[in-house]
Amino acid sequence: MIKLQVIGNLGKDCVTNNVNGKTVMNFTVAHTERFRDAQGNQKDKTIWVDCAYWSDRTGIAPYLRKGTQVYVEGNPEVRTFTKQDGTYGASLTLRVLTIQLLGGRPEGTGGGDYSGGNSSFAAPAAPKTQANSGGGGYNEPVDDLPF
Repeated sequence: MIKLQVIGNLGKDCVTNNVNGKTVMNFTVAHTERFRDAQGNQKDKTIWVDCAYWSDRTGIAPYLRKGTQVYVEGNPEVRTFTKQDGTYGASLTLRVLTIQLLGGRPEGTGGGDYSGGNSSFAAPAAPKTQANSGGGGYNEPVDDLPF
């Protein structure tokens, strides 16, 4: 099994396309890591990950805006290509299985978890639930959210 998890900020707004009758949301996530080089200077290294989220559940698309912090998880693919000058290049692509909005609510929007496949799906407008710790085995709405 190979899985990639990325926390970062979107580099541009999400674009939704239809490919052969299926819906795909494409976006790019940037993860910046800070480190010190051999001379003690602080450096930044940014890795860009192209993401493709194949899902008919496009309710999250309006919330995937440039600068939004997200957590994405899925299967990585490395694509190689030939540049115009004849040299080879590579790009990292992630086939997204799960996406979660992180951070605050920009411009009054909500947050939510979105999973592909047979996993549960929570739309941003749906009330969030949590398991009752009383052992009843049922879910109850959370009325006292901090955001």
